Amino acid sequence: MNPTGNASSPSAGVAGNPFASGPALSRLIGLAAEAVAAVRAGQSLTAALARCPSDVRPGVQSLSFHVLRRLGQALAVREVLVPKAPPKAVDALLLSALALLWPDDQAPYADHTLVDQAVTAARQRYPASAGFINAVLRRFLRERAALLEAAQRTPSGRHNHPQWWIERLQADWPDEWPALLEANDQRPPMTLRVNTRRGSVAQYLQRLAEAGLGARPVGQSGVLLDAPCPVQRLPGFADGDVSVQDESAQRAAPLLLAGGLPPGARVLDACAAPGGKTAHLLELADLDVFALDHDALRLARVRETLDRLHLAATLCAGDASQIADWWDGQPFDAILLDAPCSASGIVRRHPDVRWLRRASDIPALAALQAKLLAALWPLLKPGGRLLYCTCSVFKAEGQDQIDVFLQRNMDARLAEQPLSPGHLLPLADNRLEAESAENRVPADGFFYALLIKN
Repeated sequence: MNPTGNASSPSAGVAGNPFASGPALSRLIGLAAEAVAAVRAGQSLTAALARCPSDVRPGVQSLSFHVLRRLGQALAVREVLVPKAPPKAVDALLLSALALLWPDDQAPYADHTLVDQAVTAARQRYPASAGFINAVLRRFLRERAALLEAAQRTPSGRHNHPQWWIERLQADWPDEWPALLEANDQRPPMTLRVNTRRGSVAQYLQRLAEAGLGARPVGQSGVLLDAPCPVQRLPGFADGDVSVQDESAQRAAPLLLAGGLPPGARVLDACAAPGGKTAHLLELADLDVFALDHDALRLARVRETLDRLHLAATLCAGDASQIADWWDGQPFDAILLDAPCSASGIVRRHPDVRWLRRASDIPALAALQAKLLAALWPLLKPGGRLLYCTCSVFKAEGQDQIDVFLQRNMDARLAEQPLSPGHLLPLADNRLEAESAENRVPADGFFYALLIKN
């Protein structure tokens, strides 16, 4: 436990959060509950947090992440304590408090502080429910051992994921599924990508050391921080010397460029936003990159990223499957298709994903991925390469998708050099680089297939 402040006036400090003090905890709990309610109503946590005042957003995000990582357990306990769910807003506050009271090494506040401030939040927002919230939370503390045992009897309560998600992982990864579920409830590492046009990895590690930030190299141009920090603390971030990007995502550009492309080669980034992979391609080679995305607002983030890194590409808003709307008829030397997917490989970073997705989303997404592959493949020159990737651990969006594509397209083959890594699971023993076990830090879950056109 890491309580900050006292029960009468606790501050907003949260374990693992760089902010040591701030507004009243009751306010943060109330806003976090609003965000949880929005997720349960089908909105992304990103959109919900965007509505929070900027001065409290970091604290609300920290609490919201914690709650969503424990939401399955909180739901299981609430169903025992209150079989008939209260109104949605009150239920979200109750579930948030139960998740924050869960006894583990990540619990951010002392029990009495949490109960006091959750009741205060209820009194401020839903006065008629304050006594109800107080009674349920105090009963939870009295009967916690038995309630925790009861929560373990349901798959969702035991693993903090919807049952369909658990069943899909069991089918796809019969040996690894428990570890994958456990990994999703961990905090992710913070990994940086050094802009090698502006300095080497070794040079940037030295700059980090001088700034008092511990780190070590990973991959070709990556740096793994010993502990996350605000980007404002990163030397040269504003000047474009470094970007935040997970190690698994950093594999895309080197894979697509393996074997080399001539200067000025024409490259399509078909689903470019928010621009990390677009930028990495341009950091590594002199290319004519056409960055496409269906969302004009998200495409603006690509422009911001490129401007910060002092890079340039042609940007276009359009649907990658509707090629007549944006293609000029000139074939591409290489195509990067970072396809829309379930995001099941990045749940550590986006804990709302598991509660937003439905079982029916996976076949729908797989159909969209197949549509994009079929539309873009004819745009590739003979001898060109297409890198298909998703941030998913579901085989329907990875290996199964590519197996079907290869069966349907006789002019396509998997590259032999380099070999496609296929599914990368967010587990410590799934790294391709030789590294001692005690130093391994799991990267995000991804799938990669590098296809060559005969």
